[in-house]
Amino acid sequence: MSRKNVACYFHNIRRITTKMYTKSINMKELGIAITLVSFILLSGCKDKTEPERQVVAVEKVGVDNVEIYGEYVGQIRATGFVEVRARVEGYLEQMLFEEGKRVKRNQPLFKINSDLYQARVDKAKAQLAKDQAQEAKAERDVERLRPLYEQKAASQLDLDNAVAAYESAKANVAMSKADLAQAELELSYTTVRSPIDGYISERYADIGTLVGPGGKSQLATIVESDEVLVDFSLTALDYLRSQQRNVTLGEKDANRSWQPSVTITLADNSVYPLTGIVDFADPQVNPQTGTFGVRAELPNPDRKLLPGQFTKVKLLLDVRENAIVVPSKAVAIEKGGAYIYVVRRDSTAEKRFIETGPEVNNHTVVERGLGPDELVVVEGYHKLTPGALVKPVSPEMIKEEEVAL
Repeated sequence: MSRKNVACYFHNIRRITTKMYTKSINMKELGIAITLVSFILLSGCKDKTEPERQVVAVEKVGVDNVEIYGEYVGQIRATGFVEVRARVEGYLEQMLFEEGKRVKRNQPLFKINSDLYQARVDKAKAQLAKDQAQEAKAERDVERLRPLYEQKAASQLDLDNAVAAYESAKANVAMSKADLAQAELELSYTTVRSPIDGYISERYADIGTLVGPGGKSQLATIVESDEVLVDFSLTALDYLRSQQRNVTLGEKDANRSWQPSVTITLADNSVYPLTGIVDFADPQVNPQTGTFGVRAELPNPDRKLLPGQFTKVKLLLDVRENAIVVPSKAVAIEKGGAYIYVVRRDSTAEKRFIETGPEVNNHTVVERGLGPDELVVVEGYHKLTPGALVKPVSPEMIKEEEVAL
């Protein structure tokens, strides 16, 4: 019995007994009267209480930019991979680099014995000098015979022979120059240089080895890994969904506030701090796997990413801007579809069916059926019925009450 009921009870007893003093009544009748009156009075003193409200935890509907990712397995490869080979035959004399170190473009790497090629250059120079002398003599002969021919002191045949000899001498000089250029080029090949900037592998040939076309031609490899490529396969479903959202992988869109970027996870489960951009997507499906080949380029200044390494790839497929999101635990599923409970302004619960989108980080995107700033029930909706009176509280208050109990 509440304090209010007790006070009401004693007030009515005093009122009745006061009236009894004015009348004559025996003790038995008095007892029966008091019992009946007490029952009636207690029944009339009950509070008119409000209907009981069910306590539920609610959260306000949020609006956020939701990033949608796909996860795949990729393999890293170098942007440049070059085999260093000997272009002329000879015995390897010197190695001019440290294995595994960085080399620059045109840096000398190997020296091949050049005696034979130097001799060919010297011979080509001598032949060129001889042919140039012949050309000069033939030119003088033409200059001497032309005035004589005009004075009819030399025949047409003599002049023609002189001109032909001069033209032949000029051709010989041109051939000798080409032979000299070829000889000098072969001589330059005896110094093997780096074709690109990068990191050089160990050597494949030892000093004294016969290298070149008739021997061992590959001397080393150079890897350009300041930037690396990561190859992975995109499922046909993800590819088609990106097309439906007007996202073309491998192409930059100036009208979009974001680009399809890639983050990767290393073997120790740490996330690589730099992101990459998708620069290529295969236009055809692999008939064996049913997937699309995709490639992204990532900076690698510290060489943490090694060519040939497998890694986890996380690709940003889409960004839903200003999307309505609710906690996934607030969404229930039944035969009619997905639904949530919304607390209306009159503190009644409304069962509302919604159209859901992707789920990201324990939150679900609501495509249709819900507006911003509405209150959704996140805990306690399993016992609710449509139209039930509720007492909305924050999830933190629910937890505090559970801890107190």
